[in-house]
Amino acid sequence: MSTEENKVLLQRFYDEVFNQGNLDVADELIAADAVEHEAFPGLEGSGPEVAKQFITIIRRAFPDVRVQAHDMIAQGDRVAARITFTGTHQGEFLGIPATGKQIEVGTMDIVRVANGKMVEHWGITDNLTMMQQLGVVPTPG
Repeated sequence: MSTEENKVLLQRFYDEVFNQGNLDVADELIAADAVEHEAFPGLEGSGPEVAKQFITIIRRAFPDVRVQAHDMIAQGDRVAARITFTGTHQGEFLGIPATGKQIEVGTMDIVRVANGKMVEHWGITDNLTMMQQLGVVPTPG
């Protein structure tokens, strides 16, 4: 696949799987043995099932979740994206009862693509800012 096709693949994941909640599309986009390098508490394994579990947790806690890619850069078999994750905390998340608060969290993703599917994912999410927005961690000053 070309670098542009790899970018389209990742954008499709954001649009259809995250934003629309169409978890079946994850099977089309993620290899069965894909490796997830961004640990999420309580989730283990590989492939689309881990992604589906993660997105289910997120969509239960933030049913209006929206992922927006601001920048997407591709080179070779890798795509890097700077995204914003927004939503309203309406369900339990990591033991935190619903607060009704809005969050806007920055994330950086890197995905490796092979044979038309995502085979590895690395991510860094600004969890401190999210916890501050939820009122769980005080904001300095």
